[in-house]
Amino acid sequence: MKKEKIIAIVLAAMLLAGTLTACSKNGTMEIMDPAAVTADFTEGTVIDMDLSWEMIPLTATPAVFDIPMPSAPRTSIRSNQKAEIDYSNAADGYVMARFLQNTTKQLRVIIAGPTQVQYQYRLNQNSQFEVFPLSDGNGSYTITVFEQIEGTRYSTANTLTLTVTLKDEFAPFLRPNQFVNFTKDSAVVTKAADLVKGVNDLTGKVSAIYNFVIGNITYDTDFANEVQRGMHSGYVPNVDSVLSKGKGICFDFAALMAAMLRSQSIPTRLVVGYAGTQYHAWIDVWSAETGWVNNIIQFNGKDWLLMDPTFASSATNTRQTEEVMRYIGDGTNYTARFLY
Repeated sequence: MKKEKIIAIVLAAMLLAGTLTACSKNGTMEIMDPAAVTADFTEGTVIDMDLSWEMIPLTATPAVFDIPMPSAPRTSIRSNQKAEIDYSNAADGYVMARFLQNTTKQLRVIIAGPTQVQYQYRLNQNSQFEVFPLSDGNGSYTITVFEQIEGTRYSTANTLTLTVTLKDEFAPFLRPNQFVNFTKDSAVVTKAADLVKGVNDLTGKVSAIYNFVIGNITYDTDFANEVQRGMHSGYVPNVDSVLSKGKGICFDFAALMAAMLRSQSIPTRLVVGYAGTQYHAWIDVWSAETGWVNNIIQFNGKDWLLMDPTFASSATNTRQTEEVMRYIGDGTNYTARFLY
């Protein structure tokens, strides 16, 4: 990859009124931090997981490459009667898991890597493999599948501990996963290829995709309000649907841009964390010259300036733009929590 000026785009913070509002909670709603679960994950262990209100990032206001697709060859598996974990491609930055029995119970996967941050995911009930990234890079991981017993009580259905050495440090952020879910035939892949047609440099590709998103995707306030009322627990973005509807919450903005950039072989992290005190989602893009940077940058044709694409997509006047720019500042108001 050619050395380029570093690019980091963040899908960030503020409602059209010009102030930040709660991303996934209100004054009375209690929401569990996904990193708060700690337990002994040996098989048969029963734990308590209150996932009735899961944190979903909402904050708003102010030529196709050979895409590496996940697979489950089952050459390296941990399997029992209940669940199967396929770690054949752990060196490529992901594992796959599925539940083998018919069930109406809720299923979860928790992955804890070298940083000991615990990533929680839902697992489908249709016995199909799902993809989960190894976001912490090289080191020891514990992957655990849980089956609901009743209410918030979950039992360990299967667990695996392994040491991961990635073939490529960017591998987890180049492939689809549960939150950045696309295929070679996805509409977002076709659209990204069309947007960057004839563009050869990283700066131009990121700018083309960024400008398309802020010009064509708007913040879905109605859906955000439904999420705040708990109507969409466990929400996961569908990037083709977001592209088709032309609107979404900040989680959707981040997943859409991550999918489009990854489809162009540009390492992109979907970041979930906090904008001030509000739960939020954004993306980081990597370049060979300087690496990852957790700042919010827009290219204006000459210089890289701090900007917020989510807000930019709906800003209607100069005052709103100035307000969000003051909030964003040098990026210190943003705290990364999870990387997908």
